[in-house]
Formats: sequence, structure tokens, C-alpha cells
Amino acid sequence: MAEHQDQGPLPSNGVRDTGIDVIVVGAGFGGIACAVECKRKGHRVMILEKMLGLGVNAGRILARWGLHEKLWAISRTAGELQIHDYLGGLVQVQKVTMPLFGAFAYSGHRASLHEILFEHAKSLGIEIRMGHHAVEYWEDEANGKAGVKIQTGETFDADVIVAADGVKSTAREFVIGYRDNPKPSGYAIYRAWFEAEEHGITTDPLTDFLSIHGDQVHAWIGKDVHIIVSSSRGGKTICWFLTHKDNAAVDGDWSSPGKIEDVVDIVKDWDPRCAAIISKAPSCIDWKLLIHDPLPTWVSKSGRVVLIGDAAHPFLPSSVQGASQAIEDGLTLAVTLSLAGKDDVPLGTRTWESIRYQRVRDAQLLGETTRNKWHGVKAGDSGKCFELPMPEWLMAFDAEAHAYAAYDGIAQSIVEDGYHQPTLSGEELTEEVKETP
Repeated sequence: MAEHQDQGPLPSNGVRDTGIDVIVVGAGFGGIACAVECKRKGHRVMILEKMLGLGVNAGRILARWGLHEKLWAISRTAGELQIHDYLGGLVQVQKVTMPLFGAFAYSGHRASLHEILFEHAKSLGIEIRMGHHAVEYWEDEANGKAGVKIQTGETFDADVIVAADGVKSTAREFVIGYRDNPKPSGYAIYRAWFEAEEHGITTDPLTDFLSIHGDQVHAWIGKDVHIIVSSSRGGKTICWFLTHKDNAAVDGDWSSPGKIEDVVDIVKDWDPRCAAIISKAPSCIDWKLLIHDPLPTWVSKSGRVVLIGDAAHPFLPSSVQGASQAIEDGLTLAVTLSLAGKDDVPLGTRTWESIRYQRVRDAQLLGETTRNKWHGVKAGDSGKCFELPMPEWLMAFDAEAHAYAAYDGIAQSIVEDGYHQPTLSGEELTEEVKETP
């Protein structure tokens, strides 16, 4: 088994070349994180992206890349989350101090955060090919290769293919052996992001609190709905999203333009601040929340095509962990591939799966319990139990250190007993998670 001594991250030009070729399909948070960590661990990596043109557990990873100053400069820095019932009564004021468990959370506009990660990947010399839509996957066990074909018919092969292409991943059917279409969760989200002054937030007495007091985060909960409103950049930018019941079937795109009047109608009998904030958005997105039952495996038959992030395990927004868990996926995979070596890539991917599988499910279930608790709030309810969970087992986790510590034992078990698809402790939370306040 491999040995590791943590001597701190080496510069990219001082890392031993492992000879492992990695193709990452998808340049979202998980795909970028996987590519950057593969580069840092000495693997040769390329990203294919079809488009043209984060919790503290993920924050500690990004800080090691030297990105703290850039990310913190565009992050929301509110020191508390004010939680209200739907009539405006104060349920709880949750203090949010940074750093938490020795690391920072970076919360802000997803596109702005992603741009920093994307540019960092390019600065490391990672090849990113845009306009490359993966349509087919394969693996050649005899020659120790896996491959992907894009929409033009061009093919690429590598020692391992990492499918980080989201909830509708084209690799999922290849990996699990059957078509597993996402299904509606029963909920959808309306989302909006806009400038405060330009759209009247600063001049309306019902909404100016979002700007005059600097960065703010407020939630209104109950009646099977929750709204989170935040301001960032010193109160200059407003973001809101509203989660509500929606059982409509999803055909094709699950994200489409929404109607502000439909959102306002949901909160017509709520605290008037809610309708006032929502109505000022120039537009919004209607985003259907899709889910999958836990997949039986995230690793293909020969162990050379893997699913990470939403391709493997979509998260509800109430978990506040979707991007963070995808980043943990990518980092952990880079570590296990490094420890397994080029001659035993399947051992690396299968060990990675075992390390990640239960932790991801626990984080998913925590998001479901949070949503259910918030949506059941009645007017007048209050207490610490309604806070957004930030448990130590989730937030203080160091994915890199854990991967190095866990690798030998799990890999040895696979070598001696053979590979078996992962199992869960059940749909109940594990004992560690049950203890979360």
C-alpha cells in the first residue's frame, strides 16, 4: 500500500508526473476541482466542456490553491442569518462567524465564483476544450483505457474518464448499465439576482434594510415554502430564491424563465417584505429540482469511467452542499489515483467510491431534513432547532487528509476481498449525523 507524508502542497512544476491521463467531462465546480487537483497531484488532465464561451469544507480546499483573497473579495460577508416565519415573526438569529472550523465559506454569485476557479485552472496550464459535448463513452479493459466521443464524432481516450456533466449526465447509463432518468423532487425554485440601487431596493422602506446595513441574509419559512434573500458587495447586489411545491413533469430543459407575478402570488399573504423584495427583480429563473435514487455505483465495470458531483448524486439546495461535495469528490479522486498509480487506476477509482459514498448520502439527507423542518414552521415557532445545520462532521472535514488516511485500509480490503458495490447504512442518518443539533 502507498505511504504518504503530508509535506504541504508542492508547486505545480515540482510535482512528480504520475503518467496517469485524465479526461474530465464538464467544467462545473466538481469538474474544475477534479482537474486542478489532478494537476496538483501530477496527473495529465484535459477538460471537455459542452458550453461555449461554497461550504467551509470546500473552502479549505480552495484556500490551498491560493485563491482565498480573490474568492473572499466577491463573497457575501453577513455575520448572521435571520430566520423569520412567513408572517415575519423572528424564529432565530443564527450567528455565522468566519473562519469556521479553521476555514472560510465562499458565498456569492455562482458565476463569479466559478469564473475564478475556471481562470485558475487555465493558469495552471490545464487544457480546456469548449464546445465539446460528450455523447458516448467506452472502456477497453485489455488496453487499460477509457474513451469518450463528442458530438462531432471526434474521440478521446485516457486512463480514466471523469464525468462531471451534471444531473443529466450521458455517462450515467454507461456506468450503471441502465437508463436512470432524473425525476421531479416535488419542488422547484425561483431564483433571481440583480443590482439593489438600480431596481429600487434602496428607496423602498420595506426593502432598504438589505442595503443600508451592509451584507444581509434573511430567510422566511413555513407553509411548505422557504425563501432566502441575501445582499452582497456591501448591500449592492441582491439574490433571492424561493423553494415551493411543484409536481409538474419535466421534459427537456429543467430550467426556464419564470414569471415574477407567479412568485409574488406564492407570498401574497406573507410578511409584506417578501413580495416587496421579489417584485423588484427584473426577471427570474424557474428551476425544477430533480432527484435520483442513490445510484448502485459511481464507477464503471472496468473502473475507468466515474461519475462525480451532480452526475452521481444531485443535492437539494437546502443542503447548501452540492458544489462543496462535488469539489470534495474531485479532490479525493485525484488523491486515490495518485496513491494507486498508473498501473492500478481501477483500484484508485473503486477506493475513491468507497471513501465518498456514505458521506455524500449523509449530506443529502441532512438537506432533506432541513427543508422538511423549515417548511413545517408555524407562525410563532422559534428556537435554535430551526438553524441551518453546520455540524462539525460536515464542515470541519478535510477531504484531502481523510483520503490519505483512509486509502490504505480500503484499498487493501478491495485487493484481498475483491470489489463490491458500495452499500449504505440505510435511509436513516448515520449515528454521527443524527447527533447534529
